[in-house]
Amino acid sequence: MAQALGAAKAPVAARAKPYAKAGTRAETRAETRPAAVPAERAEAPAIVCNRRRAQFLRDLNEAKELRDRVQPRRARAARMRQAMRMRTFRW
Repeated sequence: MAQALGAAKAPVAARAKPYAKAGTRAETRAETRPAAVPAERAEAPAIVCNRRRAQFLRDLNEAKELRDRVQPRRARAARMRQAMRMRTFRW
């Protein structure tokens, strides 16, 4: 009886997956990628990267200022530690 149940069940690889897409990720990426990128568009990723970095740094500074406003004791302690580091630093 165990053989009859095992024989009736299809192997995992043979089962159809209705949600699976045709082709692999690498194939679909290769199909959508342009053949050659013009020189003026080659600089675009660097510009986008710099813009994202600048936005991130602005958000980071804003978050630090907000933290200093809502936690004044911790901010004062951090300022005191920074001042001590500056006083004890030797050139």
